Amino acid sequence: MGKALLWVAAGTGFTFLMTSLGASLVFFFRKKISISVQRIFLGFAAGVMIAASAWSLLIPAIEEAESRGTPGWLPAAGGFVLGIAFLMLLDALLPHLHPGALKAEGRSSSWKRTTLLMLAVTLHNIPEGMAVGLSFALAAQHMGNNAGIAAAMALALGMGIQNFPEGAAISLPLRQEGVSAGKSFLYGSLSGIVEPIFGILVVLIAGSVGPLMPWLLSFAAGAMMYVVVEELIPEAHLGEHSNIGTLGVMGGFLVMMILDVALG
Repeated sequence: MGKALLWVAAGTGFTFLMTSLGASLVFFFRKKISISVQRIFLGFAAGVMIAASAWSLLIPAIEEAESRGTPGWLPAAGGFVLGIAFLMLLDALLPHLHPGALKAEGRSSSWKRTTLLMLAVTLHNIPEGMAVGLSFALAAQHMGNNAGIAAAMALALGMGIQNFPEGAAISLPLRQEGVSAGKSFLYGSLSGIVEPIFGILVVLIAGSVGPLMPWLLSFAAGAMMYVVVEELIPEAHLGEHSNIGTLGVMGGFLVMMILDVALG
């Protein structure tokens, strides 16, 4: 368990660092990111998360379940549905505002616009942290299997790559709205802090209840796919000539697939 926690802390710490590095762009650029670049970033993040859900979460969940004598489809489907329900619940209850939107989602709140913007990306980062944490926990349960460790590292790398533009997507718009560079960076960076928090939490749960691992893996997959379909892909295709968002999705999918297959 101790080694698993260290791996998870390192993996999710890396993804958090990448979010912070993306947020640090506010110190170098004051201009708003162009719509085309935003579409590419959003599409890329969606593609990474789709590939990660399949190769890094659902397939390992099925294999893990079958190795325990359970039909692979049962925890894969059940956990997937529970993950969707979890994100739907958070989406409905937690006030948040997506960049470029005029009206906040979730329950009505008097919270500041900056807080609502940060919470929107924070919601996306919860399943990402769970995914990375569970991948390292699964690798720790099969000590000696270098492929499992490599696959977890590939997932952390893929999530970290797509977290970089996410950090910038918070800090730069906040700077445009008159928030100081320091506070904009802080908000952008803190949106990623939930990744190590939730990554460590799910490892503690998985370590104490081993048979739940297939359910937890597919749970993270369902939560991520909800984010992809509900938020990322629609936002990547706003307006005319949205094929650039589509290419972003394909590019993200290819990068994550190559990382997972080549390193796994």
